Amino acid sequence: MHCVEAAGRRGWRVVACGVVLVCSLAGCESLRPGESAPTQAPQPGTGTRVPTPGDTGKAPRAPGGGDARGSKGDERIVLAAPRKPRSLKDLREQAAQRLVAANPRITYTSRPPDILLAIPVLTVELNADGSVRRIEVMRHPRQARDTVDIAIQAVRRAAPFGDVSGLPKPWKFNETFLFNNQRHFKPMTLDR
Repeated sequence: MHCVEAAGRRGWRVVACGVVLVCSLAGCESLRPGESAPTQAPQPGTGTRVPTPGDTGKAPRAPGGGDARGSKGDERIVLAAPRKPRSLKDLREQAAQRLVAANPRITYTSRPPDILLAIPVLTVELNADGSVRRIEVMRHPRQARDTVDIAIQAVRRAAPFGDVSGLPKPWKFNETFLFNNQRHFKPMTLDR
C-alpha cells in the first residue's frame, strides 16, 4: 500500500505508509488530536526495538549510503536468553543466528551477491558465561575498512552466546562477514 504526499515544488513523492499498514494489521485504534499513543515495556526475547535516549526515530545513513541503524547504537534489540550450546559447531550456529536477530537493519539472509564489498573475518573469544572476552580481527578487507567496526559492534550487540563452560577450551569461534554494497552483512555460517 502506498500513499502520495506533496513535496512542494519538487512535485509528488511516493512514500510507504508502513505505519498505517502495521496499525491496521495489529488492530490499533486511531488516536484523536492531542492524544498520545500508549506505551508498553518491551517483552524480553521478543526482538522488540528499544529506543535509546536521543533516538529521533530517523535512521542514520551508512557511509556510502544505506541504512545503518543499529551500527551507531541508535537502537537495541532485546533477545531471548541464549540456550546452552552442545558443541563448538552449535555455538557458532547460534552465534550467527543471534548476529542476524540482534542486527536486523544491517543484515540480510538472501543469497550473497557475486561480488562482495568486503569480507572481514573475526575471532570471538568468550568467557564461561558466553559474554565476549576479546575480539580479534583475523582478516581486514582491502576496501571498506569500516565494515570491521560494523562487524565488531554487531558481535557485541548479539552477546551473550550461551553458557560455554561445559565445552572444551578455548571458547572461541571464527565468523566471516559477507558485506554487500549497502554495508549489510550475512554471517558466512548461515550461507552453508
